[in-house]
Amino acid sequence: MTPYSGGGVYIAESAVVIGDVHLEDEVSIWPQAVVRGDVNHIHIGAGTNVQDGSVLHVTHDGPHSPGGYPLTIGQKVTIGHRAVIHGCTIGDLCLIGIGAIVMDGAVLEDKIILAAGALVPPGKQLAAQSLYIGSPARRSRPLTDDELVFLEYSAQHYIQLKNRYLNA
Repeated sequence: MTPYSGGGVYIAESAVVIGDVHLEDEVSIWPQAVVRGDVNHIHIGAGTNVQDGSVLHVTHDGPHSPGGYPLTIGQKVTIGHRAVIHGCTIGDLCLIGIGAIVMDGAVLEDKIILAAGALVPPGKQLAAQSLYIGSPARRSRPLTDDELVFLEYSAQHYIQLKNRYLNA
């Protein structure tokens, strides 16, 4: 299956995007990132950035995972360097910290900051507009107004940065 990408998408030469992958407009996939929709589908929303060395994968349909676990990522999500995102759902305007891990069946609602190195176990649901830290991830507090503004800023910054690369 061939990946689909919308307008203004940037995929670094050293990134790998394979299988049943749908990239909406303005998505950026940075060096050494892997987006592997080989055994289930991946959908990445408009304006999302997948930073260097991150791995996005899915789980197949099988006896231990009926139906498997696809990966759905919302709009304007920032996925930090070396994050591992596996068969889960992430809402709009989230920030996944450097080295964070999100496992099968987890659901992150809109406007969440997941701290660097945090681990979201399989099937866990994280409530909107909150900061989550630790392993396993736990709610630390509601997001501040400044943090909510930063979520939009982070996504816009990477849209501008990928445009510089596309126009170079």
